[in-house]
Amino acid sequence: MTPSSPCTPIADADWPNEIAELREDFAGALNVYRTMAHHPDLLKAWAPLRQHVVKENALGPELTEVVILRAGLRMGSRYEWAHHVSRALALGFSTARIEAIRTRPEGVDGLIVDAVDALFDQRMLPPEQEAELADAIGRKAVIDLIAMVGFYSVLGYLLKTYDTPVDDNIQKEAEKMPALFSLAS
Repeated sequence: MTPSSPCTPIADADWPNEIAELREDFAGALNVYRTMAHHPDLLKAWAPLRQHVVKENALGPELTEVVILRAGLRMGSRYEWAHHVSRALALGFSTARIEAIRTRPEGVDGLIVDAVDALFDQRMLPPEQEAELADAIGRKAVIDLIAMVGFYSVLGYLLKTYDTPVDDNIQKEAEKMPALFSLAS
């Protein structure tokens, strides 16, 4: 029997008063942030960085999802993979494009997958790889990609340590396409 998590997602009734506004903003919508709510000061500090890294980065929505999907896959984070498969589908990704992120897609997606892998494997982008990526997407986007991989690594550590459950709406979506939503290829 698996021991229960000491940091299960916090219910509305137990939500810390000092971050009540975050529950109404973004944090109440997802189990990852309901788990982070066990540390209100961290969640409060996380909010502005999340806004930039997830919403206002130089990559744009589609390339952001490529980065997050590959990072979630590399982290082995079932939660991030499932949630971002859902987001990618909502952005119009084909199942083939999502499946290709598991291996090595063509074009800019492939450059991004290679960059995420380099960050996990080498803890940096080698100069030639950084230059090629900067030519393709711009230097600000490269810096945002690096920050995004770090950001989602931290989330992956939290999610896996505390065995945070996939949110119900994503779980229901995953049941319709279990192979696509599964970390296993």
